[in-house]
Amino acid sequence: MAVKYRKVLIKLSGEALAGDDKFGVNPEVTLDTAKQIKEISDLGVQVAIVVGGGNFFRGRTGEGLDRATADYMGMLATVMNSLALQDVLLSIGCEAKVMTAIEIRDMAEGYSRRKALDYLKEGKVVIFGCGTGSPFFSTDTTAALRAAEIGAEVILLAKNVDAVYSADPKEDPDAQRYTELTYMDIVEKELRVMDLTAATLCKDNGINLYVFGLRGGHNMMKVINGENIGTLIH
Repeated sequence: MAVKYRKVLIKLSGEALAGDDKFGVNPEVTLDTAKQIKEISDLGVQVAIVVGGGNFFRGRTGEGLDRATADYMGMLATVMNSLALQDVLLSIGCEAKVMTAIEIRDMAEGYSRRKALDYLKEGKVVIFGCGTGSPFFSTDTTAALRAAEIGAEVILLAKNVDAVYSADPKEDPDAQRYTELTYMDIVEKELRVMDLTAATLCKDNGINLYVFGLRGGHNMMKVINGENIGTLIH
């Protein structure tokens, strides 16, 4: 089957893995996510993943904590999500490797660009944990950085909403739904898609971003096949 993309980086929010639970890892949502990932990996698509940690802890909201300390705690939250996703992928027969920007022996491998590229060529799903390894950078920036490093064609931004809107569609029924935007549109319209550091990295490296809803059944496959179910940002 001909697919639109051959190498992708999927950015999963921690909240997406939590589902309706809002906190922690929801087993059903995580299994459904893993099945969607395996579905596109089985087509020969090289798949890398960056997972957020907001379902456990957000660095920037660590009140009373030093910002750097809070960010490091957020990095540990991404590792919990990475290990959970890896475990579920392995359980359904999809080979997966977790690589972390901060060394955590016995749990994951330290990040190596060359090793990551080798794993991807072997058909393994590679999950990047611990963000960039440095405080003050979001997992959005990590996704943009890793996508540039591995030469991904597109970042698939899987969220709880099905596209980019001019406002929160749950609060504003008149919110405009976008099917296509530029990175300058994000800045000018002040759309909260990703932080400016990440958007700049994507823009400077010519990496497209596709925002879509994670839940709904086979949505990753639909994106890989070129169906217009979300918002393309270029």
